Amino acid sequence: MGSWAYFDPEYETLNIRINPPQVSVDNSSCKDCTLVKVDSMNKPGILLEVVQILTDLDLIITKAYISSDGGWFMDVFHVTDEQGRKIKDSQTIEYIEKALGPNGYTSGILKACPERRVGVKSMGDYTTVELIGRDRPGLLSEISAVLANLHINVAAAEVWTHNSRIACVLYVNDDTTCSAVNDASRLSSMEEQLKNILRGCGSEENVAHTSFSIGSTHIDRRLHQLLFADRDYECAFADTKVDSHPSSKPKVVIERCEEKDYLVVSVRCKDRPKLMFDIVCTLTDMQYAVFHATISSDGPHASQEYFIRHMDGRTLGTEGEKQKVIKCLEAAIRRRTSEGLSLEICAKDRVGLLSEVTRVLRENGLSVRRAGVSTVGEEAMNVFYVSDASGNPVDAKTIEALRKEIGRTMRVNVKKAPLDSKAAEAGGLANTSFFFGSLLEKFRS
Repeated sequence: MGSWAYFDPEYETLNIRINPPQVSVDNSSCKDCTLVKVDSMNKPGILLEVVQILTDLDLIITKAYISSDGGWFMDVFHVTDEQGRKIKDSQTIEYIEKALGPNGYTSGILKACPERRVGVKSMGDYTTVELIGRDRPGLLSEISAVLANLHINVAAAEVWTHNSRIACVLYVNDDTTCSAVNDASRLSSMEEQLKNILRGCGSEENVAHTSFSIGSTHIDRRLHQLLFADRDYECAFADTKVDSHPSSKPKVVIERCEEKDYLVVSVRCKDRPKLMFDIVCTLTDMQYAVFHATISSDGPHASQEYFIRHMDGRTLGTEGEKQKVIKCLEAAIRRRTSEGLSLEICAKDRVGLLSEVTRVLRENGLSVRRAGVSTVGEEAMNVFYVSDASGNPVDAKTIEALRKEIGRTMRVNVKKAPLDSKAAEAGGLANTSFFFGSLLEKFRS
């Protein structure tokens, strides 16, 4: 009989243990922000891991300097909280140091903690439902109605729409057992009904896609991946009436750095939370490595510059490849852009709540452009970005009708989408997933 060579499981983390990452959270060097400094062994995807940890804590990255040329990775991030203040909370600082330090690499914390989990322990397991298809008014209401009729509870969800496509990631469980839905016949019935809704009037098989898994995923990254695989970037950007000013369009330019054989990707657009995550996530998923980067905010606008190559060391070869990167980055930036009216709705969680709320929105002629749904304890906290069916801003009469109809049983807070990054930071509205901060806090505790 042959035998396999012995492989020490500790070998994978040997470099990390010999040269452990050094992390510091500095509140004294800068007057207006906290400096997070990371020195570590370089490895594929490390920049995305670091940015993901910071943004999942709802921190705003105002500046950043990245260098990973060679075997070492050195980053400096200037961060604030959503109100533009330094990070003074000791628990948050301790978590950053732990997640980005040696324990984060050797204990698996980088794989476990940053993910957006339905983190309330009493809720038990859940099933992840992924949906991608052609968007239309009232579609989210139809999806949530199917789940309610099947007695399936939506514990958390994130919905993005872009270029007439919709992508959803939903965390669901059985309404009676609070456990994952894993019965094959029940899943099959759910999948068939959801596919029929997503197909709508179309007959093509590729119009809609559903998938199920038991476990967790990072919602934001998965939504980018779903829409990228759906090739939403190939559609011409349709200017909407709520966001049609030329200054709102991202400007992406790619040039060659002959001296070091890099491709230099320059991005200038309206600043907002998670902008750096969206760009780095897209470059990483397109198999590009970032060797150097400079990030800065100039008032309401952000300037970001990335020096990239393929993961295998090649630079972008053809003009067509450059244009694809430009289109994909423009799409990644616009997918999360805050548009229209923001509705924050809180109520006691129950099966059918999402169906009820989205039905009311549909009956009042409103279209959901983005949505975030989360559950903390027994409280469901939802945020919807809405416009009318034609993309126009919502008028005052419709807002008042919504308050009267929903406000009897739920707390409703109506806000306009922020006009600039400062307003976004002050109100915390540009981040659809801001409720997930509470979930992550419960998970860590």
